[in-house]
Amino acid sequence: MKPNKIMVMLCITVMALAGCSGTNPGNDRNATPSPNHGGGGELISQSELRDYAPDSPEYFAGLIGDTIYFEVDQSNISDVSVEVLRKQAEWLNQYPEFSIVVEGHADEQGTREYNLALGARRAAAVKVFLVGLGVADSRLSTVSYGKERPVAVCSSESCWSKNRRSVTALERESGG
Repeated sequence: MKPNKIMVMLCITVMALAGCSGTNPGNDRNATPSPNHGGGGELISQSELRDYAPDSPEYFAGLIGDTIYFEVDQSNISDVSVEVLRKQAEWLNQYPEFSIVVEGHADEQGTREYNLALGARRAAAVKVFLVGLGVADSRLSTVSYGKERPVAVCSSESCWSKNRRSVTALERESGG
């Protein structure tokens, strides 16, 4: 993925998480974090959503959701995450011109090696789930960042819970 696309997706993820609160950030179904604001947790209004094409990564992140969360030391998909992944699969099947990199992340607890392996299991679980919902395996790849790319930095559950995540990053195929 090109560096500017990585930065855009990272910014979207950070802004999406900024609006979350509590120990399980994935539980707030009414909030739609805005990818075009400075991370203050603003919500996308219907008029702002109209600014994005339905086949854009911004629309995907802001309306569908590009991030799911995991419990401590877990890589199983929660009930809340199932709903997000179903919406992702529906959108991805509608817009086959995108390739997908599923990023696995972990909190700062544990060794670098353990967290890289945990991030890999999380990314693989999401990939398997999306393939099971009809997304072509050939469009999906995975990467684990372990604890190397936190979106929240502190040594408490409020930060750790935001970092235990998987992010579905999109890249439009050239010629698509």
